[in-house]
Parts: sequence; C-alpha cells; structure tokens
Amino acid sequence: MGKKAVVLLSGGLDSSTVLAIARHDGYEPYALSFRYGQRHSVELEAAGRVAAALGAVAHVVADIDLRVFGGSALTSDIAVPHHDNVGDVDGAEIPITYVPARNTIFLSFALAWAETLGASDVFIGVSALDYSGYPDCRPEYIEAYERMANLATKAGVEGRQKLKIHTPLIELTKAQTIERGLALGVDYSLTHSCYDPRPDGAACGTCDSCLLRIRGFQELGMSDPAPYIPTGVG
Repeated sequence: MGKKAVVLLSGGLDSSTVLAIARHDGYEPYALSFRYGQRHSVELEAAGRVAAALGAVAHVVADIDLRVFGGSALTSDIAVPHHDNVGDVDGAEIPITYVPARNTIFLSFALAWAETLGASDVFIGVSALDYSGYPDCRPEYIEAYERMANLATKAGVEGRQKLKIHTPLIELTKAQTIERGLALGVDYSLTHSCYDPRPDGAACGTCDSCLLRIRGFQELGMSDPAPYIPTGVG
C-alpha cells in the first residue's frame, strides 16, 4: 500500500467500485460516509459491509443533518419518484432526489480529513453517464472544486498538500462500472443503491437509482444480486 486517500463511500454500487479502484491503484483507503438525515440507514449498513470487505484502513461516519434545509425527496417528506422502466429516467431535468449542495458538503468533509491525514487524494464515485442529472456530478464541477480546494487549506498554502479529486467512473456507463468492479472482486450483493427501500432493506426496483443499476447488470447479461421487493424489478 502507498499514499493515503479519502474515499467517499455511500454504500452504493458506484462508491463501492471506487473504493476497490483506490485500493487496487495502491492507495491506503480511508472511507468516509455520512448520516445526513437521509430517509433510511440501509445505505450506511451497506457502507460498513463494503468498507470491511474491501479493506478500508478506517471507516468514519460523519453526522450532519441536511433535514434542517429539506428541499429533497431524500431528506424531506417528499415522495420519491417511481417509474415503470428506465426510459422514464430523464437526465435532462434535475430530479427531486437531488440533495442541495450534497457533494460540495461531502467533499468539504473529505478535504478536512485528507488534510489531517496528510493525504492529497480524494476519490468520489460521480458519473456523467447513466445518472439522474445531478449538477454536482459533472466534470466541470469537479475541476472547479479541485481548484478551490487547493486554495482552502493550511497544508495547501504551505505546499504540503496538492489535492487531487479522482473520478474514475465519470466517463463510464453503469455496465462498465460493474464490469470494472467485478474484475476487482467487488461483491455487489453487499451494496445498496435504492432511494426508497423497504424497512428490511429490500430495494424498490422502480426509483431512478434502482432502474439504472438494474439496467447495468442486464446489459452484462446478469441479474442484480441485491434484494428487491417482490413487486419491484429484479
């Protein structure tokens, strides 16, 4: 293992793949998850499983409460949209599951931890393909944040840190992401991506995230190993 890196880990398919990539590329991965007022804790349980399975050096769950602002179906009493098929997922419009400034907030925490670790590398599982249209997943956003981050820390000013935000999935489809993860030994049955799961953790199969994930496996001629509710898409 080599340099330390902070890896943002939600417990979903993309972030779990990124953790495996960071480790494969020789980094010592420090996984960072958030209890941010999301409507369920299933994804945090998944993040813990994935961090252990993929050999994270440490796994920190930071507590923040974005419910005080609301504005999203993931942090407010707003219904999560459901669709009959993946063709109804329209990346041209920003959906109600967008959490205001979430990646900006998460990356700020990652930047702070990286500085205390003496690390210059942060990994995040954003993708500009096969996604729901979130503005904080675009390459120009990541580039702008990286420029800002290198002006923002004591370590940066003193020349001890030159932050690099790694986005290894940004130009990959969901199927390509899954393919990469399988090659690195990711067990996707440990992961969770659903926006609106049942209390027992079963995925709905009809939210944007589920439909994009299911299509990725289908394009590879595979079934998604995650548990779905009987009425959902499996």
